[in-house]
Amino acid sequence: MATDALDGPVTEEAVPGQRVLALLDKAIAIQSPLVAKNIARARHRNPEATPEQVIRNLERMYVSALTGTGAAVGGAAAAPGVGTGVALALSAGEALSSLELSALFALSIAEVHGVRIDEIERRRTIVMGIMLGGSGSATISRVAERTGQHWGRQVVAKVPSETLKQINKVLGKHFVTKYGTKQGIIVLGRVAPFGIGALIGGGANAALATLAVRAGRRAFGPPPPTWP
Repeated sequence: MATDALDGPVTEEAVPGQRVLALLDKAIAIQSPLVAKNIARARHRNPEATPEQVIRNLERMYVSALTGTGAAVGGAAAAPGVGTGVALALSAGEALSSLELSALFALSIAEVHGVRIDEIERRRTIVMGIMLGGSGSATISRVAERTGQHWGRQVVAKVPSETLKQINKVLGKHFVTKYGTKQGIIVLGRVAPFGIGALIGGGANAALATLAVRAGRRAFGPPPPTWP
């Protein structure tokens, strides 16, 4: 038996999925203390930027970073002389980097909206909900039995902890299925002739980042006009 990062013991058959969720928790733990620095970086060129302008900068930074990471690893993994084992190891490391970038993005967007998240359970909901896109928001609304827009605010302000655990249990299963499967396809695609691997890695990550940006906008709605 192993221990589920979201909900108690799991069977040995569930271990592959458990590893994905453990990586997610690790990414959230690493990136949570860096949210303020990430927002400051987005405001660096224009300290007087509005929350909306900062969010757009955060979105651009996230898409650019995730795309660049995928392309770099894809190119390196497919370079002449790199064996399949090394290529797969590079892609595995990039999977954690992708999760870290996504966690940092989701938590930074929440912070700019004035939604401060102190509990790990709520951080998981925000990150998984945004990374899962439309299916994530639908799951949260269904399990929480709440309807309406901007679920990101409701998760922090109104949803009880026990309900959050149930939400995260369902989100976790969807996350393992969607993210794990996509990463598997992307990893295999990166072990392709040089150039093609970079194209697949960068393009796939760009698509994931774009979906997360759209989901973030749906989760929190219009940015506040001034800083909270």
